[in-house]
Amino acid sequence: MKFKSKGVMTVKEAVIIKSYHNGLTILLNEELDFSVILKELAAKFSESRAFFGKAQVALSLEGRSLTREEEIEILEAVHDNSDINIVCVVGKDEETDKLYLRALKQVEKRLSGGADGQFYKGNLRNREVLESETSIIILGDVHPGCKVVSRGNIIILGGLYGEAYAGASGDADHYVVALEMEPEKLKIGDFKYKSANKQKKWGVIRSRIQPKIAYVRNERIVYDPLTKDLLGKVQV
Repeated sequence: MKFKSKGVMTVKEAVIIKSYHNGLTILLNEELDFSVILKELAAKFSESRAFFGKAQVALSLEGRSLTREEEIEILEAVHDNSDINIVCVVGKDEETDKLYLRALKQVEKRLSGGADGQFYKGNLRNREVLESETSIIILGDVHPGCKVVSRGNIIILGGLYGEAYAGASGDADHYVVALEMEPEKLKIGDFKYKSANKQKKWGVIRSRIQPKIAYVRNERIVYDPLTKDLLGKVQV
């Protein structure tokens, strides 16, 4: 779906939504209480549900610092009040418009057949294990000691600090994406990666944090920023 550039302003300028071709920027008022922001955001997306349709979009959140929990609440509000499929969260810089398109096109290719994918809302804690027969998008963090296993791709709109196993049927032509990529263990197909980091601390999301993609190249798992040109070379 293609969007015409459009800005929508809510009461007291709590939230401004700007749409681009296959991308959304949400500007958040830094002075208002977060509960007001969340309420206005939910209302705006509910009102614009028909306009946005079922598009797959890259999303940028700007205007105020957000905790991990606040960002997840925003993503859940968008998901609950629209039919939009958020495939990645990207940082805003001078090349955002180009990066939106570049990242989204690559992710859409890898999500071909993604209509069978699943959403999971919430954090994985206390050694929880989440398994899926299809690609899965997680709105939350995967904490240390927890594991996500998918026969398809794994997209985590949060931090990956535990374990992830994509292509669980043995297919290495899959990938793992996370807003913050710090896994204890990672496996794609039959290829394994184990982090040297024993413990990861997390809290407030850094304003310029960049999502990363893990995939198999030359028979080993590599990480790349999701918005780099190299993404175009990853085989689908």
